[in-house]
Amino acid sequence: MDSSGMWRGALYGITAASIWGSMYVISDLVLLVVPPFTLLTLRIVLGLAVLLPLSLRRGHRLPGGRVLRSLLAAGVVGLGLSLGAQFVGTDLSTAVNGALVTSASPAFVIFFAVLLLRERLTVQGLAAIVTASAGVLIILDPASADFASDTFAGDVSLAAAAVTWGLYSALVRRASLRYAAPALMVTVVALLGGLIVSIPASLVELSQRPVGPVTTEIALGTLYLGLVSTAFALLLWNRAFSLVPATIASLFFFAQPLAGAVLAALFLGQRMTETLWLGGALIALGVLLSLYRGQTKS
Repeated sequence: MDSSGMWRGALYGITAASIWGSMYVISDLVLLVVPPFTLLTLRIVLGLAVLLPLSLRRGHRLPGGRVLRSLLAAGVVGLGLSLGAQFVGTDLSTAVNGALVTSASPAFVIFFAVLLLRERLTVQGLAAIVTASAGVLIILDPASADFASDTFAGDVSLAAAAVTWGLYSALVRRASLRYAAPALMVTVVALLGGLIVSIPASLVELSQRPVGPVTTEIALGTLYLGLVSTAFALLLWNRAFSLVPATIASLFFFAQPLAGAVLAALFLGQRMTETLWLGGALIALGVLLSLYRGQTKS
């Protein structure tokens, strides 16, 4: 593995996950007014408004045949089902539950990487995932989650989001290896695949739950979710998986709960506790272990 490519992949993946760390609080706010699949459709359309012209300017053409079907299928799984389930889960559950349940995503990325990509999980790789997972549990504190009966449907939806995001990430890695597809084109076609799910679901949803009053805060939150969390962060995530094996890149996702906790401390006045420092150190150690494993295989 190219060492510079591995470190660039780490930068891309950690940046994307850190951006997503801010997403739950913003999603909680916007979902009070905009239903889940309607918000997802807006998010995808805004992402396409940025990335599609950029892809065309770079001379990318829409692939055909098997490549197109594979990328659209990845989009259906990741952008349609996974992000849709995440928004539904956030809407029906709590932000803490959302952060805790979806932090299981790296485990499912590794599962599908081994199953679909035939990547090997070494003892060092297992130690990295266990170390980073321990850091996440320390930061999030499962005791603070509320898995009551009234959040059960949302929690199940969040679990489905974690599983399907793992599958999506492995499919993106496979497309990059098998078809040598540029990450930008992969992202654009995946977003189109997401619309296959989100538009019909949104139409059904709006017949039962119309959009509420749109304030400046709701509009800005929607723009952030579409332009930053989708167009920018998703492109970075896909680039990371084009450069780094999925069993290593999966650990970059652990930056999400860490970034969320740090942002809460900076902007919401929450205290930077010892558990945050300890959890952050364990996450960093887990990621460094995985990167060292990748570098020794170079």
